[in-house]
Amino acid sequence: MLELKVNGEVRRVSVEEDTPLLWVLRDTLGMTGTKYGCGIAQCGACTVLVDGVATRSCQMPVDSVVGAEITTIEAVEQDDVGRKVVDAWVSNQVPQCGYCQSGQVMAATALLKENPTPTDADIQSAMTNLCRCGTYNKIAAAVRLAAG
Repeated sequence: MLELKVNGEVRRVSVEEDTPLLWVLRDTLGMTGTKYGCGIAQCGACTVLVDGVATRSCQMPVDSVVGAEITTIEAVEQDDVGRKVVDAWVSNQVPQCGYCQSGQVMAATALLKENPTPTDADIQSAMTNLCRCGTYNKIAAAVRLAAG
């Protein structure tokens, strides 16, 4: 039995210690906002915050995040920065298909929490999640809007 702190709540899960965090969130805890994309930590659809750091959950063994604060898309708006990011995403109508957007929002939130006034180069460097619809310009514009 492992104890995880997810979205401010302690959750007990009975899973193998090497189970990827993504599957614990989705299958065990029923938090389906975090998406499965590639399974090799390349696309970013599975991005969550672990102690405020954007983390690809598909390759993160659950036992490595015991004791850490895990934030998923389901709770990102409880944070002031996360709320600004979501508002900017809506205002800029960023999503097309929307599949990658929870991971994109989490990456943008981590960036703005670390660097509230990023340059375009900072945004390009931090926003490495893939978007098959190609909404990168809208994503960058939303990050700039959220930065204010």
